[in-house]
Amino acid sequence: MTVKEIAEKCAFKILNSAESADAKEVRSVYCCDLLSIAMSRMSEEAAWVTVMSNMNTLAVASLTDVSCVILAEGVAVEDNMLAKAKEQEIALFSTDLPVFEAAMMIGKALGM
Repeated sequence: MTVKEIAEKCAFKILNSAESADAKEVRSVYCCDLLSIAMSRMSEEAAWVTVMSNMNTLAVASLTDVSCVILAEGVAVEDNMLAKAKEQEIALFSTDLPVFEAAMMIGKALGM
């Protein structure tokens, strides 16, 4: 399932829709707010659900080549983070759902 399809199916708010969202696949979902753990354990092509809304989140997303980042629990996003996500072509979404519920929704969409 593509990043765009996940966002639409799960009704996530699109903060930054990377140009690759139509083609980039989501094959798993990962939840973690500790960036060092996420960086060492998250797989490529994962949809990463977190509440960490900062520039370091984007750095980890870029290093691990995740498919997209979903900011859960209605966390606020600063303009500089949005600009950096656009520059790095990282698909960034938000939801008011708790992390677990957002991850479960993605998992169901993926048939897990």
